[in-house]
Amino acid sequence: MPIINRIADYHAEMTKWRRELHQNPETAFEEFWTSNFVAERLESFGIEIHRGLAGTGVVGVLKGQIDSGRKIALRADMDALDLTEANGFDHKSQNPGKMHGCGHDGHTTMLLGAARYLAETRNFDGTVYFIFQPAEENEGGGRVMVEEGLFEKFPTESVWGMHNWPGMSVGSFAARPGPMMAAYDMFEIDVTGVGGHGAMPHLGVDPVLVASQIVVALQSIASRNINPMDSVVVSITQIHGGDAYNVIPQEVKLAGTCRAFNPKTHDRIEPRMRQICQSVAQAFGASAELRYERRYPPTINSEAETEKAAAVAADIVGAENVVRDPEPCMGSEDFAFMLRKKPGSYVWIGNGPAGPGEQLHNPGYDFNDEILPLGASYWSRLVEMELPRTD
Repeated sequence: MPIINRIADYHAEMTKWRRELHQNPETAFEEFWTSNFVAERLESFGIEIHRGLAGTGVVGVLKGQIDSGRKIALRADMDALDLTEANGFDHKSQNPGKMHGCGHDGHTTMLLGAARYLAETRNFDGTVYFIFQPAEENEGGGRVMVEEGLFEKFPTESVWGMHNWPGMSVGSFAARPGPMMAAYDMFEIDVTGVGGHGAMPHLGVDPVLVASQIVVALQSIASRNINPMDSVVVSITQIHGGDAYNVIPQEVKLAGTCRAFNPKTHDRIEPRMRQICQSVAQAFGASAELRYERRYPPTINSEAETEKAAAVAADIVGAENVVRDPEPCMGSEDFAFMLRKKPGSYVWIGNGPAGPGEQLHNPGYDFNDEILPLGASYWSRLVEMELPRTD
């Protein structure tokens, strides 16, 4: 595999960066140490830095040897998870209850590696923006950066993202136009009845029974309200209610998540949920209040940019190692907010074999340092191919 030789030369140093980042995980909007780590290295490469977007965000600006005025942006996420690490290796988390369980330490390192190489060579025509984004997990740091003027301050023509993928072999990439990751919504439902003695249920309105009926009815959205050729997930992930064996509670709370790829399908979920909750509760003489929050839109790759991304990946690992029709993932990505503003592409890079306890968001996960030069080479080739010199 034609990894860029210069990048291969500092593989060991990149591994050291990645493991130091892994030891010091920070979660949403609290990436102060991480932000300093990134900024210090960008400055040491001679890259102009800007800080403050979304609080802890960092943007590096680098011009090529010549400047036609073209500009592209590369993005990596920096935040960790609220997760207690189960690994025992030397670089395990030193922050209790925090863990880089999704590989953002590796994403940050790969982009830093590319930034170092590109700063040394500047073998491109135009400007590249290196976006180091906080709070990808749940809190929408990408949305905040966009809302705070990311693309007004750094006016790019396209934006590009990458995520490691356990289970995909080392030396492989996956790219597809259209939906790559799903929309992510969250909801809470408060079901209120009339509490009473567990031995005399006829004197009250049991919210446990009502909540159970709502759980079952909500599954009809995917099975009966959405085209079977489309994909929707409505998952109840929490049920809370009651404190005693012989007391029917006054209230039960449900909570969960919804996922969809198609924006029009996405728009249908909330109204149907609201109708089901209200109607089922009313039928039993109870009430139900739905609080619904749209968190992330679907991550939708533009066709032209995805073709370019696949070509760059093929240049590094060979076309036979680029999966062009990966099955989209029902997970979500707040890179979607950037793709709603600018054309671009989000690809997966193989992280190697992964057992059940080594998947993303698992306490036994770890980023594979073997792929650091591959990811950094992908970023670097992308800049050189997207912003080619013509002199």
